[in-house]
Amino acid sequence: MATKPAPIQTIEIKLAHSPDSDDAFMFYALATNRVKAQGLQFTHVLSDIETLNQAADTETYDVTAISFAAYAYLRSKYVLLDCGASFGEGYGPIVVANRPLKRSELTGSRIAVPGLRTTAYLTLRLFEPKFEAIPVPFDQIIDAVKAGNADAGLLIHEGQLLFPELGLHRVVDLGQWWQETTQLPLPLGGNAIRRSIGPEAGQQVARAIRESVSYALEHREEALNYALQFARDMDTDLADKFVGMYVNKWTLGYGERGRAAVQELLDRGFEAGIIPGPAKAEYLSDVPA
Repeated sequence: MATKPAPIQTIEIKLAHSPDSDDAFMFYALATNRVKAQGLQFTHVLSDIETLNQAADTETYDVTAISFAAYAYLRSKYVLLDCGASFGEGYGPIVVANRPLKRSELTGSRIAVPGLRTTAYLTLRLFEPKFEAIPVPFDQIIDAVKAGNADAGLLIHEGQLLFPELGLHRVVDLGQWWQETTQLPLPLGGNAIRRSIGPEAGQQVARAIRESVSYALEHREEALNYALQFARDMDTDLADKFVGMYVNKWTLGYGERGRAAVQELLDRGFEAGIIPGPAKAEYLSDVPA
């Protein structure tokens, strides 16, 4: 009598990422089952990046988007995936103000920032060490600046594209400054997986995420239509531009230059006394199965 094959054990993976059009585009295929990973069931959780940075302290999620700056605090609990990241190549978080400001005028000023563990904050500290940081939810920074509650604001996500039509003035693009300073792209956020998941399941998760990104890039219009529901205050053309900025060749794989950029950010942050360390970036692909 033939025996039935044992049922495949399904592992639930809590996958947390930002409720933004670029992340929605990236995870479209996984969220809609265009891509399936045998033995894995993904539960998607949406939250802003600084909340995810803090939640990772207690390993709330199996796989989570984190700021690369936050990795310095989390490296004993999480290991980086080498896919699904956002890099800014010559562009990145932007400091804006109600009036034209010289870069030197940021010294000693009050600046609304989207969180003290974000890469945006770390990069601004590297650019200008002396300012008063006012943590504000990222989607309220423009209002804080316009209301005069801060002298300037540090914009991430869609705000980087929307601020001119709201009458605000660019002071500095930190991604441009970083590239001029280091000749490297600015690594903003990546995906990390709990070390306790283990390398075998971790590799399955990594493959699924890479396949999801690949599917979105190959079915751009389809994935963009899905992502539009997360595109706050952006029309289709602007959302397409934003997605193109942060879902690209770097998202499929860091490569040698991308890894060098991550390490450069961590090294500079540690040397400046802003983040703990020294932090050696470790990737799942380098962990023996």
